[in-house]
Amino acid sequence: MTNVSLCEKSRLFLNYLDEWYQNLPRLPLADVVGSDPERVAVFSVDMINGFCKEGPLAGPRVGALIEPVVAVFRQAYDLGVRALVLTQDTHDPNTPEFQAYPPHCLAGTPESQTIAELQALPFAGEVTVIPKNSLSSDIGTSLGAWLGERPHLTTFIVVGDCTDLCVYSLAMHLRLSANAHNLQGRRVIVPAAAVDTFDIPVNVAREAGILAHHGDLHHLIFLHHMALNGIEVVAAL
Repeated sequence: MTNVSLCEKSRLFLNYLDEWYQNLPRLPLADVVGSDPERVAVFSVDMINGFCKEGPLAGPRVGALIEPVVAVFRQAYDLGVRALVLTQDTHDPNTPEFQAYPPHCLAGTPESQTIAELQALPFAGEVTVIPKNSLSSDIGTSLGAWLGERPHLTTFIVVGDCTDLCVYSLAMHLRLSANAHNLQGRRVIVPAAAVDTFDIPVNVAREAGILAHHGDLHHLIFLHHMALNGIEVVAAL
């Protein structure tokens, strides 16, 4: 296997990536919604106890998303947006995903429940919850049917976790399905301040015998990859 010497070969790109991230534009949510809130949908991915508050995959980086995600939902509702969706891990105990990740967010457990901060919103009863048994919000879920019933939707805002896993999967599905079906005018927007991923330092990974995961690098790389594919990555809404 060839030694790719990433430390040497990627320095210029990593500097570019940091500069790109620091200069992401801010896009006011009011400008996105405009006078047509009925065409806008907001998706929260995996803002549940098992990633924000408790369990083997919960962590402070994702927990810190609670405030910005709730703020996006609250502001969107105030602007008239009513297409509000939570896609959430609700795992079967036999899912093969547990070969890659520790058992988490099992159906019927507190880990699989929506965080209290979203449940406490006065319009929580109007929000659609879509359970999922994998990283994908689309495969094996009701998302396709939900979208099919709402062909008027043209703008999709995606927030939550994780940037490089479930958020990426949903945002790319929304973008690529539009490309595949020649759906002109679809916008998929990901605000960097309302998504994040987890961190497993190299020393921790080596001690535990697992794969390391550099949270900052994966966050930026996958945001950049989404932008490369036509997703609007912005600093915040």
